[in-house]
Amino acid sequence: MARKSSSAGPKAKAKVHKVMKEQKQGKLKSGSGKKVTSRKQAIAIALNEARKSGAKIPPKKKSATKKS
Repeated sequence: MARKSSSAGPKAKAKVHKVMKEQKQGKLKSGSGKKVTSRKQAIAIALNEARKSGAKIPPKKKSATKKS
């Protein structure tokens, strides 16, 4: 049985690590210039920057709608 490879490449992991460090230090800014306080927002910024730089990252997940 074949092993599944990691979802993100090493370049992407390094970018996420760098951005999370900035967020913890309070230096990370969003597009509007405000300070990022949310961990999820920091990860989203890191993945977006990594995608722009050509890192191997899976595409964004589509949001699922609830069926009632």
